[in-house]
Amino acid sequence: MESAIDTHLVCPRALSRRVPDNYEPPFPMWVGRADEQVTQVTMAYLGVQYRGDAQRPAALQAMRHLVDSFGLADGPVHHDLTHHTDKQGYDNLMIVGYWRDPAAHCRWLRSPAVANWWSSQDRLSEGLGFFREIVSPRVEQFETLYAFQDTLPGVGAVMDGVSGDINEHGYWGSMRERFPIAQTDWMQPVGDLRIVAGNPVDGGRVVVAGHDNIALIRSGQDWIDTDAAERALYLDELLPTLHAGMDFLRDNGESVGCYSNRFVRSIDLDGNFLDESYNIGHWRSLDKLERWAESHPTHLRIFTKFFQVVTGLTKLRLYHEVSVSDARSQVFEYINCHPQTGMLRDAHQECLR
Repeated sequence: MESAIDTHLVCPRALSRRVPDNYEPPFPMWVGRADEQVTQVTMAYLGVQYRGDAQRPAALQAMRHLVDSFGLADGPVHHDLTHHTDKQGYDNLMIVGYWRDPAAHCRWLRSPAVANWWSSQDRLSEGLGFFREIVSPRVEQFETLYAFQDTLPGVGAVMDGVSGDINEHGYWGSMRERFPIAQTDWMQPVGDLRIVAGNPVDGGRVVVAGHDNIALIRSGQDWIDTDAAERALYLDELLPTLHAGMDFLRDNGESVGCYSNRFVRSIDLDGNFLDESYNIGHWRSLDKLERWAESHPTHLRIFTKFFQVVTGLTKLRLYHEVSVSDARSQVFEYINCHPQTGMLRDAHQECLR
């Protein structure tokens, strides 16, 4: 058994673990492994927001345009597509790209085709909303966890391999202890969300400045290869409890420190649903995420239900990735999105002088 923290990232631990050195997890889990040359990654969530069936064709076309732009020089190593409906009833298509090198992402973002499309006046007048929420954590600032060892999704797709059985899982606090930086740093938040350009009430272009150690979790479920019995077990037993917890965070996240929560379904280029889903949550801090997971009834019900059905799950693929990032490595920008979108809800309007 090995540590979730890769050998080249291990350092003398200043912060103690929650379990003794002889702890043995109850079942095997794995993490992604990246080459030592990978020092930072970029995770870009690009959104198209619309309302009503009449706008759906234009939204899908905009999504396809963004996917096509990923084929330009310095595009992402991996991407996926999702749909979700938010609390306000708006549909949202998201194109999620992952880069192994933030410099490549920066070159892609600043390329004329990408930059000119985003800054075009057409974005303000075509009746759609757009957003981009981008973070670039260093390798010591994110962790992964997989119940399988092949074809890793999300940030795992830009890793170079997978670990052996790891030690740090199966107990409260293990998420934090898979972070290399957690050996010496509590990852406390510094500052608040601030609107630094535009006004969400007025629409148009709005820019939000983040703060150090915003936590981002992607927690996924893939039931593509399940048989009928296991599919029914997931869809009828586990999913309703999971959905209730995710809806709580979507609708009431502000009360527990969750800035934004989206439970999304994977789609193809035509908007057809696939048998995959995942949750995307932005939190004020890793500590806030931990407190909800360990003590809130909505998550405890998910946790309890999972352990009730886990022995019947053999083909269901479960995973998550969690990161924190520095304020200087975050981008939160919105065009014609409603004021409750993403980081807009909790961002403070700076006084104009």
